[in-house]
Amino acid sequence: MAYKPLDSISITDIINLGIPELTATQLHQKLTEIIKIYGPATPQTWTHISTRILDPGLPFLFHQMMFYGCYLDFGPDPPAWLPDLEDAKSTNIGNLLERQGKKFLGPSYKDPISSYPAFQEFSVSNLEVFWKTILDEMNVSFSVPPTCILVDDPSEESQLLHPGGQWLPGAYVNPAKNCLNLNGKRKSSDIAVIWRNEGDDESPVNKMTFEKLRSEVWLVAYALEKLGLEKGSAIAIDMPMDVKSVVIYLAIVLAGYVVVSIADSFAASEITTRLALSKAKAIFTQDLIIRGDRSIPLYSRVVDAGSPLAIVIPTKGSGFSMKLRDGDISWLDFLEQAKSYKNIEFVAVERSVESFSNILFSSGTTGEPKAIPWTYATPFKAGADGWCHMDIRKGDVVAWPTNLGWMMGPWLVYASLLNGASIALYNGSPLTTSFAKFVQDAKVTMLGVIPSIVRAWRTKNCTAGYDWSTIRCFGSTGEASNVDEYLWLMGRALYKPIIEYCGGTEIGGGFITGSLLQPQCLSAFSTPSLGSSLFILGTDGIPIPPNVPGVGELALNPLMFGASSTLLNANHYDVYFKGMPSWNGKVSIKHGDVFERTIRGYYRAHGRADDTMNLGGIKVSSVEIERVCNAVDDRILETAAIGLTPPGGGPENLVIAVVFKDANASTPELNSLKQSLNRALQKNLNPLFKVSDVVPLASLPRTATNK
Repeated sequence: MAYKPLDSISITDIINLGIPELTATQLHQKLTEIIKIYGPATPQTWTHISTRILDPGLPFLFHQMMFYGCYLDFGPDPPAWLPDLEDAKSTNIGNLLERQGKKFLGPSYKDPISSYPAFQEFSVSNLEVFWKTILDEMNVSFSVPPTCILVDDPSEESQLLHPGGQWLPGAYVNPAKNCLNLNGKRKSSDIAVIWRNEGDDESPVNKMTFEKLRSEVWLVAYALEKLGLEKGSAIAIDMPMDVKSVVIYLAIVLAGYVVVSIADSFAASEITTRLALSKAKAIFTQDLIIRGDRSIPLYSRVVDAGSPLAIVIPTKGSGFSMKLRDGDISWLDFLEQAKSYKNIEFVAVERSVESFSNILFSSGTTGEPKAIPWTYATPFKAGADGWCHMDIRKGDVVAWPTNLGWMMGPWLVYASLLNGASIALYNGSPLTTSFAKFVQDAKVTMLGVIPSIVRAWRTKNCTAGYDWSTIRCFGSTGEASNVDEYLWLMGRALYKPIIEYCGGTEIGGGFITGSLLQPQCLSAFSTPSLGSSLFILGTDGIPIPPNVPGVGELALNPLMFGASSTLLNANHYDVYFKGMPSWNGKVSIKHGDVFERTIRGYYRAHGRADDTMNLGGIKVSSVEIERVCNAVDDRILETAAIGLTPPGGGPENLVIAVVFKDANASTPELNSLKQSLNRALQKNLNPLFKVSDVVPLASLPRTATNK
């Protein structure tokens, strides 16, 4: 569509978008007034249009007319949101800088917006000062405080053993205890969790106070001890992310055990792999997952996976639709063992900061997932990112549709509770109008998304008629986003900013993000996260100089607080450091994404540099997909799985290239084959995976070594 400059738009142009004449006249009058003061093509013009003219009830075509008309000749990276200085001063980081900016930056400190880039650089060059300050601001309490924040021994031996340094040496702590402590961030009557179950749209949202959450977690922790497992044992959770699974998660960590995170969408074979890698001694699950009229078996998948002892929660009431396996116990019987301890505080098991708190999984390139342990420090990285970048604080309500099987599940727990905010959980599909109503009714202030969800909302117009005005900002992660879809998303909440956020399971948070102290551009990052630095490698493998535009594979400074320093099933150094260039005497971390730094200083993600793809926010190796696809039909010789970015940008589509054994023989009808591939992938890997296209080829291109 061709757009006009704002000062060339007529009332008729607005009417032609389906807007009534009287409304069009009023809109045009407001537009004329704004242009008269700010001009037809400045960021300030757009800011006033987005806050004074646009609302979710107007056709999105009109929103696009305003945005693209304003920035017609602006060039790349037009800002969709500008920070206001007074608002910036009230953010967590803005408030910190107003109090201590001159201490950090000296007389050059001006204000939180002007001085933010300098503070980001300070956070990297003064890691000990920065992280001590943030942990103090978050009221993190240690039973034994660290001897210092960071030990970074430059010796060759130490750089091989601890290339990422040693954080909080000597400290003993419990992250779950810090989530439940009553302090300046929370009192017992504050709301800890807000939730609603699918189908209860007309009922008020459910609420759990911190007092009730503490009591529930303590009871589960006591019951866990009755199982007789050794401290440090791994205990899996394979459930939807609801109030019970959050209680269980916190109780496992509080009692000194290790959570094993397994997504509730996984097939039995994938559950088996994760249980074996983690050496889990028990697993929490439920009998069924209810989605609308469908009942999806979960416990039976856990049984088929050959799980250890299962504690099984009934989805409805107290009864089960199936008989439990010998040795497995019901949720009620599990709690019954600890009933005499009800409302008695459980004394948290404080462990060395290097101990494992959680084992999560990320796709590897060999088909087997990487088993990534989070230490007791990692939760504080998640909490700090929420505090610094999403500005999560006491009184906030944080929703992010996810699962404890993915890192954003534990991230949501820690980023909310460590900062005194409420977690908002919807037990149902986030792709529905019911979820949109829950966001309204729960009065969500920070809404996290993945781009695939936003695309579904826009396609189905799920949010129409619901009031999202309580949202202060969005967060977005998991996959590349689309400019128009994110312009639409901002418009649902009266143009609140979207904080793009990218990191990794092994980091426990982000290395690049947006900020409420900087102008935000659609589908782009504005800054490395505080305490992190990154490099874009040129074609020669050498980092492009800082602040110089370019495109290349991403590398990270290894000194990252909370980052994992080991893998359970691979050599950590070989996976993340081997063959990587050094910068200022430190070998950099391999990340695997291709990034661009633009001429205006923003960053954009351009997909993977290796054969790992991103489908609906889930990283998966092409090897895993191809292994399943190769077995679908006897006539298939081999397949290649490709993640294809749509022309307009956004989430990757899965395309399968197929080579048949006999090119002259009859081949399957491609649409039928696509359906068979989908069934196989959804059964054996993940029910969320979907093939968008099947392309037959005579052969696959190969290297000289036949790869």
